[in-house]
Amino acid sequence: MRSGFVALAGRPNAGKSTLINSLIKEKVAIVSAKPQTTRSEIRGIYTNEECQIIFTDTPGIHKPKFRLESRMNKEAADVIQGVDLIYLVVDASVPYAKGDEFVLNMVRNTGLPVFLILNKVDKLSREKIIKIIQQWQARFDFAEYFPLSAKFGRSFEDLVTTTSKYLPEGGLLYPSEMTSDGAENFRIAELIREKILLQTEDEVPHASAVLIENKEFKKGAVYIQALILVERDSQKGIMIGKQGSMLKKIGTLARADIEKLLGKKVFLELFVRVESEWRSKDARITAFGYGGASRDE
Repeated sequence: MRSGFVALAGRPNAGKSTLINSLIKEKVAIVSAKPQTTRSEIRGIYTNEECQIIFTDTPGIHKPKFRLESRMNKEAADVIQGVDLIYLVVDASVPYAKGDEFVLNMVRNTGLPVFLILNKVDKLSREKIIKIIQQWQARFDFAEYFPLSAKFGRSFEDLVTTTSKYLPEGGLLYPSEMTSDGAENFRIAELIREKILLQTEDEVPHASAVLIENKEFKKGAVYIQALILVERDSQKGIMIGKQGSMLKKIGTLARADIEKLLGKKVFLELFVRVESEWRSKDARITAFGYGGASRDE
């Protein structure tokens, strides 16, 4: 048997989280079309009779504007150093840019084998895909090349089988039934944040964070109270919506996913509070589970 760690690196919106969810066949990482959806390392655990692969979803690497984003970049760089193999996930439907060059240099300097994962090829012709692969071959000697669609692909058997060949021999690193080592409260908070990303206007998602303040199990149900933090009063108004309509919608959508995660009926209460410039405060960043604080120890 072989087992080991694979880091997914790439620019924001390359499709890293979608690929992990598709490989694990379970939502272990939240997904949205907005950049910086992933704020912390997320691990998805794949196990079959021949191998166990721990896929690590890292924050998209980008030019930081806040302390939060600097910590996200550092975490991505740290994760890449501690794995057996790297997937460089690229959105094949957009042109090569400086951000791609930056990430490529980062993975090149690790000395580890790197798979080029050309994602979103469902949007491209076969001729275009071949041309893009040739362009990437000229930039770096990748160990393997995989054009695929993380969103629409049905089978990733070839990718898994090839990946396992690059991992060291060894036993299970996690129990075979485990699909993620993320702390439960963090996973619940992320499901709520995903709905915020999907439902609110552009200025709100990146300024928001979610903290589970209370969780109680009573008579087969789970009672959860969660705090949503924003940075300005105007963002709070958008988050709550007219007569609480937006907050109710976010809660309804999040509750459905949380019930799937916990396998129990969920009663969810959401509260919104303004805290100016929380994204520049290390203590608050850590409290919300970003910067490596998202897993059970």
